[in-house]
Amino acid sequence: MTQLTGKAPELDLELDNEIADGIYSNLAIISHSASEFVVDFATILPGLAKPKIRSRIVLTPEHAKRLMLSLQDNIARYEASNGLIGLTPTAAEESTMPLGFCNKGEA
Repeated sequence: MTQLTGKAPELDLELDNEIADGIYSNLAIISHSASEFVVDFATILPGLAKPKIRSRIVLTPEHAKRLMLSLQDNIARYEASNGLIGLTPTAAEESTMPLGFCNKGEA
């Protein structure tokens, strides 16, 4: 059992060149089952008939929560340095969902 000490362990990660370029996404669709969360990243661009899913990440519920907490922490630090990130609603967006994110609920 690993004890939490407040410090993240040092990881020696390898990053392939094709992965290092990243994939642009301006839409995330999140669904879940009892045992996993699925996050599909897509790109919506003018002139495209429909968005194309560019990447899918499957997480355990624990790792999904850790990702959420890490994003919250990183956003707070970003906003402390750069100012608040504004959210502009779009016509297709549901009023309760953050910009560019869809929640499909249970898979």
